[in-house]
Amino acid sequence: MPLPFLTADRASDEAAAGVALPFDDRDRWRRPYRPGPWRVGVAALLLLLASYVLFAAVIIAATGELSGGAVCLGIALGVIATALRLLRTGVWVSARGLRRVGFLATRTTRWEKVVAVRTVQQPVRWLGLPRTVQGQALVLVRRDRAADDLAPLLTTHNADFLGRMAAFDRAADSIEAWAAEFGRG
Repeated sequence: MPLPFLTADRASDEAAAGVALPFDDRDRWRRPYRPGPWRVGVAALLLLLASYVLFAAVIIAATGELSGGAVCLGIALGVIATALRLLRTGVWVSARGLRRVGFLATRTTRWEKVVAVRTVQQPVRWLGLPRTVQGQALVLVRRDRAADDLAPLLTTHNADFLGRMAAFDRAADSIEAWAAEFGRG
């Protein structure tokens, strides 16, 4: 009894038939790397804290203090939003451009404005803290900015790549490939 959903033949049949696979959509924003263990660990701890605060909100609301329960609910929703935003931060690419999602702000650069995306050896911030260490950074050179204004997109010591040099190299190569493919505008 053949089970086509469990075989690799089905994917090759769809590709041969000209059906676009879901990961072939170049217009969707995608992160070309996985979030790192530091980022995921902090988000998991925040979600654990939010579950305790939600439990406290239920207990407080059950005792009759609805305003206190509402305050706890608001705090829990804020912690959940913080954890989700923390997981969303990073560099995203599509056929339209390169998007750097920060915790508070998002900046999108169209590929036509990109001169180069390259890896450089420079002092980088350790886990986003003021302390700097020697490492590698992926920088974006734009047409409308000075060469001195090179904020790193990724570093070897940020929350996604600390202790994962091979993952940084793969992510940098992937973003550089996107820039080479679409940056020629």
